[in-house]
Amino acid sequence: MASVAGVVLRRCVQLPAAARLSTSARALGGPGLPTVVERHGSREVLGYGFNGEPNYMDRVDFPIPAVRFKEDTAGIKVLREKEKGDWKKLTPEEVQELYRATFCKSFAEIQAPTGEWKLVLGGTLVACSIAVWIYLWMKVFVYDQLPDTITNPSKMEAQVQRMIDLRMNPVEGIGSKWDYEKGQWKN
Repeated sequence: MASVAGVVLRRCVQLPAAARLSTSARALGGPGLPTVVERHGSREVLGYGFNGEPNYMDRVDFPIPAVRFKEDTAGIKVLREKEKGDWKKLTPEEVQELYRATFCKSFAEIQAPTGEWKLVLGGTLVACSIAVWIYLWMKVFVYDQLPDTITNPSKMEAQVQRMIDLRMNPVEGIGSKWDYEKGQWKN
């Protein structure tokens, strides 16, 4: 069986990229895509489908899938013949069985919350806690203490006075806030 898969794989790789991706690859000698029967067995194909392929998808925006959810059994075939007549003769259980043969979920089940928000919230909290631990680690082990010119108020005042004396940033900086003629801060 492995040798057959190897031959199919080699033949598929030898084809050009467009042929490997197209549905006509089988006509060009490649394995091609599986047929409807290979994919779905004896499930009834109802129509075009969401993307043009006969596949089953539960979607609110495209409510009719291309194939039925389950294969027809003897009981379902009897119910399908019975549904061609008057629907008032069907019991609620039979209607439910017909529905479940065609669809996997109802609209309420499709739109029901999945609880995915819990995973997202948990991941966000884990990422935040890792960021806090990295910050604390960097603060304790990587960075030195702040210099005296930032933490000591008298040294900060001396540094500001030096900037004023050197007339640093006279247009928009600290020098623009100082009145050099009066020797005081502008109002």
